[in-house]
Amino acid sequence: MTQKTAQLPRVRASELVGRGWLNTGGRSITLADLRGKVVVLDFWTFCCINCLHVLDELRELEERHRDELVIIGVHSPKFVHEADPVALAAAVERYEVHHPVLDDPELVTWSAYTARAWPTLVVIDPEGYIVAQMAGEGHARNLEILVEGLVTEHDAKGTLHRGDGPYVPPAPTSGTLRFPAKALALPGGTFLVADAGHHSLAEVDADGETLLRRIGSGERGLVDGGPDEARFSEPNGLALLPDDVAAQVGYDVVVADTVNHALRGVRLVDGSVVTLAGTGEQYMVGAADNSPGEGPRGTKLSSPWDVTWWPQAQAVAVAMAGNHTIWAYEPREGRVEQLAGTMNEGLQDGPLGQAWFAQTSGLAAGPDGRLWLADSEVSALRYLDLAPADDAVGDDYLAVTVSRAGDERSAAGTAVGAGLFDFGLRDGAADQALLQHPLGVAVLPDGSIAVADTYNGAVRRYAPGADGGQVTTLARDLAEPSGLVVLPSPDGIELLVVESAAHRLTRLRLPKDVAGEILDAGAHRTQRPVTDVAPGTFALDVVFTPAAGQKYDDRYGPSTRLQVSSTPPELLLDGTGDGVDLVRQLRINPEVTEGVLHVTAHAASCDADPAIEYPACHLNAQDWGVPVRVVPGAAASLTLPLLG
Repeated sequence: MTQKTAQLPRVRASELVGRGWLNTGGRSITLADLRGKVVVLDFWTFCCINCLHVLDELRELEERHRDELVIIGVHSPKFVHEADPVALAAAVERYEVHHPVLDDPELVTWSAYTARAWPTLVVIDPEGYIVAQMAGEGHARNLEILVEGLVTEHDAKGTLHRGDGPYVPPAPTSGTLRFPAKALALPGGTFLVADAGHHSLAEVDADGETLLRRIGSGERGLVDGGPDEARFSEPNGLALLPDDVAAQVGYDVVVADTVNHALRGVRLVDGSVVTLAGTGEQYMVGAADNSPGEGPRGTKLSSPWDVTWWPQAQAVAVAMAGNHTIWAYEPREGRVEQLAGTMNEGLQDGPLGQAWFAQTSGLAAGPDGRLWLADSEVSALRYLDLAPADDAVGDDYLAVTVSRAGDERSAAGTAVGAGLFDFGLRDGAADQALLQHPLGVAVLPDGSIAVADTYNGAVRRYAPGADGGQVTTLARDLAEPSGLVVLPSPDGIELLVVESAAHRLTRLRLPKDVAGEILDAGAHRTQRPVTDVAPGTFALDVVFTPAAGQKYDDRYGPSTRLQVSSTPPELLLDGTGDGVDLVRQLRINPEVTEGVLHVTAHAASCDADPAIEYPACHLNAQDWGVPVRVVPGAAASLTLPLLG
């Protein structure tokens, strides 16, 4: 196996150019202003779950080195909505970004630093030179080692400047709700709201506004207990258990506690909270310690975003957005298992064990047993069908469900959506319709599907049909709708919409004939710089350099993994598939003029000192989707820095 160690040439960092700045008190920042500080540029986009993971990884590093380190967020958007400065400002507030953010809607600074993936991190030393670039998440330990080394080196040279950085906190905001994510209708006519920005749950009256009680202290954390001491961290999905199941297990609601990577249980009678699954640490793809303990509380999860009771599975379905999979939690047995997905990000239908998903963020179970998914990063409405159960189910519900998921009759399908880089607002035939990063889904009384089309600020409707179905628009001009609740109404259909960016719940009254209107606001593709590549033999090189004091981790087998595919598949004549070598020879088809190279790389490293009894080990992982144009005479190689 070939493992390459590459050193970046000593080059000056490029100037930070964009539309404007956030979290600086209105002033612009230049590289000259940052001289004397260790600088980390975090290229991110607020739709991206991996980017949100990196924000969380950076918090501790940022606090520990606040006198020597400046983190600069460079927001380089994927979706059209993310280029809206108002939406960006809301996202910076929503995710509690406590450092300056450069608004880079035209990807000027992104291009200057040759970023090719969200997220990408670039480290600049106090003299203004680039010393490292890394893609993906899981680099917290590597960054810590690198920053500490730079602080020591430049302190000795006299080129380090300690003191306050350029961050200026924005004025605080207040309100009953703050970036609510999802809502749930309770039996008494009230609503339980996942109040993500307040790190708590809020029960509001039937008017959707009057606060009745709050469950959770409002402090970010993972703490069980009564409503005043319990802590959450950006909770999202909520699932109400059937009465008989709730009576058996002692809690009524399952909460997707997203940033805690956990499932929580809430007993409504007294507001007490208990952790059901998750250790509080993130499941890392390919890591050996994803189940460090016994049972669901000893199993690591990855950003569960939504949950719903799925009668067909007799379990709580879990949208595991962080690793692009669907899981099941069975409360009576207290067990959790993966049901669908390969942990590759994309849109691929088929048997559940082979299907690809992309940051699934909304779930709803239909009366026919189908599970509907809002698959946000591919801007798609998708579904899961589970094979029928045998007559003798017994009491081992989860084992039966997992077995049914492995049945060849169980499959994932797509009703609306084209892929990772195609989105827009277009109604009409479902195979031509477009969404933009939907986060919520609900089943309407007539069997059609309502979609919270978040980045279009709309509620859309999919009506199944023999021709593949039709898509219409029910409402527009909403502020990032992220959740939907269908309410009983004698006069038609009523929807409760969670308008996350407006910090409110909004009722939509729809007529009994809920067809909606047909709109076409255009199609979009992600506009990223295209890389020219030569046809024929082509060298792909993923560079990974273990941080100082670390080595490759081969304890559980090969420490690296590389997966390569393309869109369209015909782009690559050779070189696709899995392997352990981070260098791959590809063959580019000269008959295909353009496409996307999909590359997934993993590399594990550990502390190298043999005197350390329990070395700290880390998995570095990243997915790239590199738009390419096939041009004779262009470069015949591509280097992607996982860490270099």
